[in-house]
Amino acid sequence: MKIKPIQFIPALTWFIIANILFLLPGDDLPSNEFLEKIHFDKWVHIGLFAGLTFLTALPFILNQQCSKKLLIKIIIAFTIYGVFIEFLQKYIAYDRSFDVTDMIADATGCVVGFYMSLLLIQRLTKKNKPL
Repeated sequence: MKIKPIQFIPALTWFIIANILFLLPGDDLPSNEFLEKIHFDKWVHIGLFAGLTFLTALPFILNQQCSKKLLIKIIIAFTIYGVFIEFLQKYIAYDRSFDVTDMIADATGCVVGFYMSLLLIQRLTKKNKPL
């Protein structure tokens, strides 16, 4: 089966939303003591990058054209993107800063997305196996 460009709309939409969130001015972000205690911003990074990784892999998975090698390439690409975003936050975004722990959260999110993808592949291959 051939992958259709329309299958990447969820990933592209997620990517656009993530970029908007990453480049919002710092004073537009919610801030309170509770959110800081639970490191809410790191959880947001993990969730956004897990989504980016999974949604980018999804068309390949659904068309049975996904491999661990492809997933690793996706992880590497989004990890590099996470580093790039930190530089954009430092030099372009208003009242935002460069944070190495955000990059760690981004990479962690990529790994979470990798395992989500593997679980879906495993589930789909079990469904397609004859009894």
